[in-house]
Amino acid sequence: MKCLNRCGKRRVFIPLLFFFSLSSQSEPIVPITSPSGLNEREVQLGKRLFHSTELSRDNSISCASCHKVGGGGDDDLPFAVGVDGQVGPINSPTVLNSSLNAFQFWDGRAATLEEQAEGPIHNPLEMGSSWQEVIEKLSGSSAWVDEFREVYQDGITSVNIARAIATYERALVTPNSPFDRYLQGNESAIEDQAKEGYRLFKRMGCVSCHQGQNVGGNMFQQFGIMGDYFRDRGSITEADYGRFNVTGKERDRYTFKVPGLRNVAQTAPYFHDGSAETLPDAIRTMARYQLGRGITADQVRAIEAFLKSLSGQVREDLL
Repeated sequence: MKCLNRCGKRRVFIPLLFFFSLSSQSEPIVPITSPSGLNEREVQLGKRLFHSTELSRDNSISCASCHKVGGGGDDDLPFAVGVDGQVGPINSPTVLNSSLNAFQFWDGRAATLEEQAEGPIHNPLEMGSSWQEVIEKLSGSSAWVDEFREVYQDGITSVNIARAIATYERALVTPNSPFDRYLQGNESAIEDQAKEGYRLFKRMGCVSCHQGQNVGGNMFQQFGIMGDYFRDRGSITEADYGRFNVTGKERDRYTFKVPGLRNVAQTAPYFHDGSAETLPDAIRTMARYQLGRGITADQVRAIEAFLKSLSGQVREDLL
């Protein structure tokens, strides 16, 4: 492991592999490549499950309720709303390009998409159900039974439900963004303002946390390196403790998975607490608390233009 201490306040550990991968690229951000080798029948089964309200206790919500694939892959709300109208403690992250993340959830408690799929089903504030209940519901439908048997020899099981949903989510990548076309040599794919925004994004140090295919999602970082964000915001909750809730280590308090920025223009409000209502708000907050610097209105507009150019396209048959 290599230790960076670029901000003088908190050490950030990043695998050496990250630096080796950057050394082989001319830019810190690389174009998205579409996944290959996915079983399309499994993908389509996963799509049905993802949009099925039968996964929730009262048949009221589905995965798609909090992750609108036709939008930004989130729910456009500060906090997720589950069964019985219960409001959760944290913002719903986008499901788009989640397969490019090194870990899932804001606190990184799931290592795989299969592990992540299980979480909301059992969370009493989200779907409030159980594997037993879900399997009983699905097994009562000949359509579900037949579809599962077409994909899996052992039919409807908790492992297969999670696997199908995860396979569908692996297909939810957004290639062919204007910025990817620009990286691939099409100089006219983005406007000059977006190009200037990308130069600022690199020069100001944003790429130290936001890089790779997903422009993030591959490391943890403290929220408030160069300023006490939580003291200034006030009303600290358990959800604000982030990675600390998983590890119990004091060094992980207020630390979160760095979110990927693909399609970020479609995922307002921002941050784990949904506190930034607009993309310019989020840019200014990052400049202040993560970089410790002021930022001009022109710089905000340029970076916003660059971030908007990161929006790609989900396959139409997956919507």
